Formats: sequence, C-alpha cells, structure tokens
Amino acid sequence: MATPKENLLDWLRDAHAMEQQAESMLKGQAERLEHYPELKGRIVRHIEETQGQQRALVECIERLGGSTSTFKDLAGKLMAFGQAVGGMTMSDEVVKGAMAGYVFENMEIASYTVLIEAAQMAGDSATEQACRSILEEEVAMAQWLKEHLPEVTRAFLTRSADPDAEAKR
Repeated sequence: MATPKENLLDWLRDAHAMEQQAESMLKGQAERLEHYPELKGRIVRHIEETQGQQRALVECIERLGGSTSTFKDLAGKLMAFGQAVGGMTMSDEVVKGAMAGYVFENMEIASYTVLIEAAQMAGDSATEQACRSILEEEVAMAQWLKEHLPEVTRAFLTRSADPDAEAKR
C-alpha cells in the first residue's frame, strides 16, 4: 500500500515526464511551422510556460524528498520524438498537430486535477498551489487551441487548394 504522499510523489514524477514530452513536441512543432504565425507564436509562449511548469514540478518533487525519474523523462522524450517524426510525414501536419495538441492539453488538465486532489489529501498546500497555477496555464492553452482550430483548418484548406502555396506547415 502507498500513502497519499507516496502516490503524489510518483504522480509528480509522471507529470514532470509529461511536461518533458510536451516541451519536445511543442519545440518540434514550432520549428516546423512556417505559414501559421499566430499558432507558432502561441506554441512558443506555451513552451516557456512548460519550462516553468517543469521547474515548479522539480521543486515540488524535491520538497517531498524525491527526484525526477530519468526513465520516465526519457520515455516521454522518445514518445515525443516518435510523434514528431510521424507528423512530419503527413500532408496535413499543421491540422493534425493542432488536434494532437488539444488532446494533449486535456490529458494534462486531467493530470493536474488529480495532482491537486492528491496534494490536498497529502496535506501539501505548496504542491497544491503549484498544480493549480499549472492547471490554469493548461486550461488556457486548451481553450486557445479549441478556439483556433477552425481558423487553422480554414487556413490549411485555403493553402492546400492553392497550387502555389505549401499548406503542410
């Protein structure tokens, strides 16, 4: 059996690996985007948020006497690499990337919702507050993507129909 604190620490490590994966995916996407400046700008901003989230998670993990999981971090980065390579081969990379980003943001929202409850159960108000702050950023990014998916789709379809324009990125 595991205590709430032990579960919290394990889930914080998972969240750190998830944020490492997010950073890798976002950087790959941002580097390839050429014709969608608003989307690229929001992704770049979220990369900065993600890096801050990673630092906050490390602080929480260390405060609880733990350390990050090299294995989980590496696994997350490998998954992100696979997703990036797969995305590069699609002719509609920008649309699929935006959709995948929206799905990933919602997974992060679920993770931080769980972490907030676990932190409360473990009596760790500092971790609870850190996770609430991160949750706000994830909700904002998911909302932004949801609101801009139609715009990205329209821009892609318009570019795709133009024989002189590249639509993919």
